[in-house]
Amino acid sequence: MTIENHPQNLQADWTYDPAPQSIEHVDIHDSYELFINGKFTSSKDGSYRDSINPATEKTLAKVAEAGVEDVDLAIEAARQAYEGPWSQMTAAERGKFLFRIARMIQERSRELAIVESLDGGKPIRESRDVDIPLAAAHFFYYAGWADKLDYAFPGRQAQSVGVAAQIIPWNFPLLMAAWKLAPALATGNTLVLKPAETTPLTAMILADIIREADLPPGVVNIVTGDGDLGKQLVRHPGIDKIAFTGSTAVGKEIMRALAGKNKRFTLELGGKAANIVFADAAIDQAIEGIVNSIFFNQGHVCCAGSRLFVEESVAQEVTQKLRERMETLIVGDPLDKNTDIGAINSIDQLKRIQSYVEIGQQEGGELYQSSCILPDTGYWHAPTLFSNVSQSHRIVQEEIFGPVLAIQTFRTVDEVIDKANNTPYGLSGGVWTDKGAKIFKVTRNIRAGVIWANTFNKFDPSSPFGGYKESGMGREGGVEGLLPYLNLTSNTR
Repeated sequence: MTIENHPQNLQADWTYDPAPQSIEHVDIHDSYELFINGKFTSSKDGSYRDSINPATEKTLAKVAEAGVEDVDLAIEAARQAYEGPWSQMTAAERGKFLFRIARMIQERSRELAIVESLDGGKPIRESRDVDIPLAAAHFFYYAGWADKLDYAFPGRQAQSVGVAAQIIPWNFPLLMAAWKLAPALATGNTLVLKPAETTPLTAMILADIIREADLPPGVVNIVTGDGDLGKQLVRHPGIDKIAFTGSTAVGKEIMRALAGKNKRFTLELGGKAANIVFADAAIDQAIEGIVNSIFFNQGHVCCAGSRLFVEESVAQEVTQKLRERMETLIVGDPLDKNTDIGAINSIDQLKRIQSYVEIGQQEGGELYQSSCILPDTGYWHAPTLFSNVSQSHRIVQEEIFGPVLAIQTFRTVDEVIDKANNTPYGLSGGVWTDKGAKIFKVTRNIRAGVIWANTFNKFDPSSPFGGYKESGMGREGGVEGLLPYLNLTSNTR
């Protein structure tokens, strides 16, 4: 094992002045209740969980924890709304509600971005410029589909599935809620949404938006709690459809629980994306893409490019430039507009990342970490690069979900395709080259749901997203994102 010294000549002798985002106009309540049947209501057993700011370790708010009775009430409310006003409403009218929600998200975008960064630890630039605008865009996009389902699937009649339970992760709380809610509402379903227990606050603000938008009571219900609550929703007989985004391990549990049951499900699970840099690529552009794919988001995305493959002839150049770029990254207050890398979402996730770094060192990987100074309070991890690793290393094979990158080299296109596919996952990938033929060959042969060319982590509501192998099944986004919430039958006689 080798730990290289940080090159002192890369240390800047200047720093940015602080540029804090004002939070004076944001009102975070002391406590939040469950949102059931159009109203905020206390849980039956009166229990609460603290929502913690990972950058300060201080409690932001107390959030109600739903129990069995609360789940029953939420699903009953969703069923009554499905059989009542929501199914009786025209598709065009349903679409108007989605448009209204989208506009209200835009109106409260600054508030939502700040709360997202406070609750989740991600830099305000990402919350403000990516997460919240994309959440609104998904509602706008699917609002347009609500009255056009007959055109989406010519020759087939589209009918809603019923009541859907949707379980979302902590890495993109509001965006994941929009990914799930918007297509389900556009297709006429009613919903019970469970946000992650560590990042529930923007979902509660979304509940307030839904209430103000005058959506019929029971169409959207939001219940908060831990993994046990998710299990209750999965096993509940009143649920017709499960939509889950999270770890592969939990996804497998859901599949086992639903085996033999007539219940629809879609799973968007883990990933270990390959980011491939050829010698003919625009190297400086590729460096920025690499940093964006794994460091700017703290590695907290399932599609993070956590495996870097570099053509052997430019490996030294890419590695050196990547290390230099890592030294310029600012780790710190998520609400500072200068911050590149915010806080790790929870102490449990930080311990997981630290354990994998130790594993990488024990397996003989060559460790390089940014020399940034981490804050004394909160959950933080420096950008980390491992070289001299092989396909058998655990940090190459297993999802870490943190700012940890493993770099390997290759000589031929066929070799890198084999290496990229040598993982249980198949969610996403990236390729950097000046040659279109290489792009087409790589993208045809890598078993991943989404592959970017000369960019990374670009999303659009009209583009489907999802994985192969242990990265899940089903697609979200685009026309394909409507399918999991519809029963299609032939309308020919």
